[in-house]
Amino acid sequence: MYKGLAEFHLSLISRIIDMRKYPFTRLIMERNITNPEYTELIKLLEDLDVIYHSQREEGLLDFSSLLIQFAGMLNEKLEPTETIYALSQEGIYKDLVNEFIKIIQQEENKYKRR
Repeated sequence: MYKGLAEFHLSLISRIIDMRKYPFTRLIMERNITNPEYTELIKLLEDLDVIYHSQREEGLLDFSSLLIQFAGMLNEKLEPTETIYALSQEGIYKDLVNEFIKIIQQEENKYKRR
């Protein structure tokens, strides 16, 4: 009974909040990501963000290994590119996510030129 009530309240809230402003949050809800799964995702991003900033300070220029690690460790309910763009729109881990987007766009441009 409680679960049904929570879902009902959530559906009411989602009607009054413009969920287009919160694409990552919407993605989490739509894909039924649990609290432990969400916590694991945030921890992954936090760890990768620390590594990213450390490597950047050391002068590293290629961060594709971090993107590969993110994609490989991402919950199977989520698609990497979609998740990255949703994170970007909400401004979550901006530097790291923007770097991921640059890498994705570079790869897309390589395939367009072929």
